[in-house]
Amino acid sequence: MRKINLTFLILLLITATVSAGDKNTDKLFKDKYIKKTMKRALDWQLEHPKHQLYDWTNGAFYAGVFAAYETLDSKKVWDAMYEMGEANNWKPGPRLHHADDHAICQTYIDMYRVSGDKKMIEPFEETMKKFVATPYEAEGIHEKTWWWCDALFMAPPAFVKLGITLNDDNYLKLSDKLWKETYDLLWDKEHHLYARDMSYLWNTPGIKERKEANGKKIFWSRGNGWVMGGLVRVLQELPTDYANRDFYIQNFKEMAAAIVSLQQEDGLWRSSLLDPESYPGGEASGSGFYTYALAWGINNGILDMDTYLPAVKKAWIGLNGLIQSDGHVGWCQPIGQDPKKNFGPESWEVYGTGAFLLAGSEVIKLQD
Repeated sequence: MRKINLTFLILLLITATVSAGDKNTDKLFKDKYIKKTMKRALDWQLEHPKHQLYDWTNGAFYAGVFAAYETLDSKKVWDAMYEMGEANNWKPGPRLHHADDHAICQTYIDMYRVSGDKKMIEPFEETMKKFVATPYEAEGIHEKTWWWCDALFMAPPAFVKLGITLNDDNYLKLSDKLWKETYDLLWDKEHHLYARDMSYLWNTPGIKERKEANGKKIFWSRGNGWVMGGLVRVLQELPTDYANRDFYIQNFKEMAAAIVSLQQEDGLWRSSLLDPESYPGGEASGSGFYTYALAWGINNGILDMDTYLPAVKKAWIGLNGLIQSDGHVGWCQPIGQDPKKNFGPESWEVYGTGAFLLAGSEVIKLQD
């Protein structure tokens, strides 16, 4: 009898623990909590600026800031974006063909759509005229304009947003052409992921194969996170009857399936997608962009809810575990073409916060 009672007590304890865990995580999906956490992370980041304001890092951050503005409906957030734009004179970065220097223009265009103030997009219009008129000079691994996969977040959404805003589909066609070049160069048809750049390709004459410690191909989480974020932000803009929309939908669905299969038990993704043990810490920026992209796919009827919602929930729980006591988003991979070293809770970057804000802006729209 005592043995039966002991078994019963253990079962009760397990049930109570699971129930308490469910209640603790349930709060993470409440609107009030999501807004509060987004605001906390944003406030901390605005108080700790980093990098030139036109830099790609801030291009990703302010994409998240605008998403937070829409979610929080806050004049303070609008004022922060406006100050950034004024400090930049509403210009992109100085490198004409470099995708990184166009990323910040996504926010300028989004703000123009709210305010109608032409000064917010006129410098980018002028830059794009020069871009179109000036031949790209290929060299080495830079043989394509968007020669590294992260570029697909930086430039295509800015090009497409401008084209839609100006009702000029030439910018959409230009983005299509340059994206397809990158796809043909870097897309891996076996793993449904993008190589960082052509120096990471296998079975390519003249390129020494790079391998992870476990012998597998190298696919960086952050770079593929940027791509999925870029796919979302392009698909948000393209009309439903746009001729090449199906290409982006297919690419998005294939990546989504691959990414979910690589999610770790804590809900996050590691810096190296195929060799998670090489960098054991959950990485904030890649994980944030995946959460954003997968949640957006569910919210827009592109991804099956039953298949993908559990993964998004796990990811959002994991992301909230990266928020530190002062509000900063920790466990963010430092800048570099590869992680080079492990990192911890003290490691933050503006793009990690941007990814978290984007994720929150879509998770809050989820419905069971």
